Amino acid sequence: MNIFFLKFFNKNKYQKLKHESQQIRNYDLYNKKIIPELEKISSSIKKKKILNFMHSGHLGDIINSLPLIKEISTGSKCNLYLEVKKKKSKEDLNNGHPFGEYYLSKNAADKLIPLLKKQEYIHNIEIYNNQEIDVNLNLFRELPINFNIDSIRWYFHLAGVHADLSNPYIAVELHRNIRNRIVILRSLRRQNNMISYEFLNKYESPLFVGLKEEYENLKKIIKNLEHYDCKDFLELASIIKSSKVFIGNLSFGYALAEAIKTKRLLESGANFPLVYPNGKDAYDCYFQIHFENLFSRLYNN
Repeated sequence: MNIFFLKFFNKNKYQKLKHESQQIRNYDLYNKKIIPELEKISSSIKKKKILNFMHSGHLGDIINSLPLIKEISTGSKCNLYLEVKKKKSKEDLNNGHPFGEYYLSKNAADKLIPLLKKQEYIHNIEIYNNQEIDVNLNLFRELPINFNIDSIRWYFHLAGVHADLSNPYIAVELHRNIRNRIVILRSLRRQNNMISYEFLNKYESPLFVGLKEEYENLKKIIKNLEHYDCKDFLELASIIKSSKVFIGNLSFGYALAEAIKTKRLLESGANFPLVYPNGKDAYDCYFQIHFENLFSRLYNN
């Protein structure tokens, strides 16, 4: 019987055949492409004293690759090249990301570079322009693994190098003027509809640091919410560093808070749990009662 008809007339057999077919495709990909790439990366890390890394985005994915680079930098000089305007795969095209058809826009890369230049373990940071690359960090998208593991660990499995995630991997100064605020960055994607931010109305002047349309969406719920438009991501990181508590969903903002290790609360979504807090003063939650209780614990400590 054709596998298409099995989908309707013998679901158990259909699922079994579908699983076996996926396993065959994964194994074929692993042998033909992944193994040679992993061997090349491992060899470069062992032999070279200057290593060139490349990443094409998204922004949060770039931040999540930094623990790997920081760990490797203890034995080699590490350069990072950002590839802009790399077109998304078909699977990623309809995910509602603000960069549209690209993983990383030139404007976003220009805003990120000042922050990355402050990280002492990155020897050089530039826009990619056909430089020779030793570690293509974009390869994580092709690994035959379940992506619901902690997204930072994608890169550990790419290079076979692990870092202590309880330590910060972004260093930044406190903001000159904005201190001890409840700071929020909640993207329009991956919101948890079992969670409401309405209880924050009883706190003084929460500050939103994301896009204007994201702010306007949350302003409907938090009436005293204020908006601040950061000039670049170095300033954004400094505000997050200076916050009393940071709250966010699965977004670039939370990736920064996790990297800085400020007090942070992650609005998790049960359908896409690929980010997990690591270290102290950090929690994730799925349900309202825990959201409010954990926020209170962070705010009052």
